[in-house]
Amino acid sequence: MEKGKKNFVFGVTLFALLIFLPLMYVGVHDFLLRNKISLDLWMQKKTMKEKEFIKLHLERLVQGDDRRKLNDTGFACHRSYHTNHCVSTKPVRIDTRNMTIYVPSDDHRHNETTVWPYPWHGYEIDGVSTVRIIQHNNTTLPPPCDFHHHVPAVVFSSGHIGNTYHEISEIIIPLFLTIKHFQSRVMFVIEDYIPSFISKYNTILTHLSAYKPIKPTTNSAIHCFPALIVGLKYHGILSLNSSDIPGGYGMPEFRHFIFDTFSLKNMNVSEIPQPRMLLLSRRFTRRILNEDEMIAMIKDVGFQVIVVKRFDYHDMKKLSHVINTCNVILGVHGAGLTYGMFLPAGAVVVQIEPLDLEHYAKVIFEDNARAMGMEYLRYKIEEEESSLVKVFGRNSSVITDTGSVYRKHGIMNSRDVFYDQQNVRLDLVRFRETIVKAFSIVTVPRP
Repeated sequence: MEKGKKNFVFGVTLFALLIFLPLMYVGVHDFLLRNKISLDLWMQKKTMKEKEFIKLHLERLVQGDDRRKLNDTGFACHRSYHTNHCVSTKPVRIDTRNMTIYVPSDDHRHNETTVWPYPWHGYEIDGVSTVRIIQHNNTTLPPPCDFHHHVPAVVFSSGHIGNTYHEISEIIIPLFLTIKHFQSRVMFVIEDYIPSFISKYNTILTHLSAYKPIKPTTNSAIHCFPALIVGLKYHGILSLNSSDIPGGYGMPEFRHFIFDTFSLKNMNVSEIPQPRMLLLSRRFTRRILNEDEMIAMIKDVGFQVIVVKRFDYHDMKKLSHVINTCNVILGVHGAGLTYGMFLPAGAVVVQIEPLDLEHYAKVIFEDNARAMGMEYLRYKIEEEESSLVKVFGRNSSVITDTGSVYRKHGIMNSRDVFYDQQNVRLDLVRFRETIVKAFSIVTVPRP
């Protein structure tokens, strides 16, 4: 009886399995099929969203007829007095062996354009190579891809470097303007790749792109990208204009980016408990010949003085934190004053203006300091404070009519005289008045 019962249970179980297994197969198969379809749809939606994201942000880099052309053809260039850049919403191929870019086109004509991928065209500069862009149709196929990338390429040159002012004004700020809205989803193709530039600005570059940059000379191949930017947008000398394309970026946004990138803590000068002055000490041109006596005077007024020399500039992260603990920066007109961007809001920029450099001092650093929310003090030297008096004589036209050097001999000779040959010996009694004023600004409570 027990044996018959077992046989009955076994038979029922076997019967149930014979019926259930096909049904289970159909269900699992149907589930997997549906899941595959939903996965494919998800991937398609993700790809479409990424394409829309890229197109939307590329459109921000052109306007007017250029934007209409981009929407109609997938390729357009924006050109202005100082700079130009081109964008493509179509897939492109970059031959890094000769920096030729292939952009698909519906036009039957063979179209080529050359871009100088550096955001300053005010005068000819060395070290920057051009990029050739070829718009091709189906009859002239470009070389096949060696590497496929999934984010837009950003092509620019780092060839004209060695001067912090030029590096920040003409590469770093334009990079921020051009690609910040892509949220790091771009890849740099850096022509005229200079390792020292990459090393110096690595902290900033890695906050603008999540990908390792391509160095054409060591990565010679055909690189394929879903979209392209060649050249960088430029708003002016150390400038960001929120009403200019791509729109929405002014100095406050750039400062927030810099402070976040370097993890700077002091947002406002009120957070610094004592008067601390950072002195940019020059050792070659435009030196302060009586610097030791000047430092003693500044300490006598009440400042703690931190001296920074040029070789300290390359460790950007360390330097940014030192400057951020100061409430005054002092220097003779020169590239180092660019580092005022690390100062907290409400700090003071004190600029010493040598002979004939008043205009450059204003348009480069005074205007920039005010845009950053700083107080600005100028100290314009008198003729007797310039070393050029001993070189050319007190009655020379170089001293009495500084503009004559430019009118007679051109800008490069003028730079040679006033930038490269000039040092200063400050009248410390007169200069003390400027230092006292800076001290009162950072120590007197504001209403």
